[in-house]
Amino acid sequence: MKNSPLKAKVDFKATQQAFTNYIRNPRCHPVPDDVPLQRMAMYRELFFNNVESFLSNGFPVLHKILTSTQWTDLVQDFFAHHQSQTPYFSEIAEEFLAYLQNERQTENDYPFLLELAHYEWVEMALSISQEQLPPFTEYIENFSQQTISLSPLAWNLAYSYPVQKICPAFLPTQPSAEPTYLLVYRDWEDEVRFIETTVITFRLLQIIDEQPAITVEKAVQQVAVEAGQQDSPSFIEAGLQSLQELSKKSIISLL
Repeated sequence: MKNSPLKAKVDFKATQQAFTNYIRNPRCHPVPDDVPLQRMAMYRELFFNNVESFLSNGFPVLHKILTSTQWTDLVQDFFAHHQSQTPYFSEIAEEFLAYLQNERQTENDYPFLLELAHYEWVEMALSISQEQLPPFTEYIENFSQQTISLSPLAWNLAYSYPVQKICPAFLPTQPSAEPTYLLVYRDWEDEVRFIETTVITFRLLQIIDEQPAITVEKAVQQVAVEAGQQDSPSFIEAGLQSLQELSKKSIISLL
């Protein structure tokens, strides 16, 4: 029974766990038995550098505003403690976002760190999305009666910080007095762009997203009622024009 399959299986699992523990956090775990330190250091560097490179490319602003030490410590903490639920490198950014939202515990981070990371993740997610843009239309007859939906390549977002402006020269310490509303979308040239919108436009797009196949007219009327502007022709007209401009960018999809 010295070389039983069960014993070999248990030993293999234990060795694999020791290998993984060292790769994740060599400060807290010893080198596995019978594996040279130099080889383990090489494996560890290879794994860590792959993850670090992917995150620095996926979160370029976050990478830029942190010092080299701050960035390395952040990536190391993620690498050591987060249990990823995906084997795909393309989904590491989403795993990093989940780590920041649910596991990161430090008072030294910038207060906007999570929102900035989310904004940068949205840009990445849109750039690699397999969704298709709705058909382009320059002119639409009876536009107000058209049924519409929000393009799957357009995200209607609200942040406490002006994340689109954050850079090494602008690092806010307090949330803005009013939320920042952003419409982030992918255009026909496969470029990810953003439009800074208003609370009215944000709510209008929210209504469209929440009510599939709503008509342009009904969406505008609903937001007008909520804003107490149902008797304002200029407000209604502005809403119609706004949606017509968004439809030309294929942000609004006609059904």
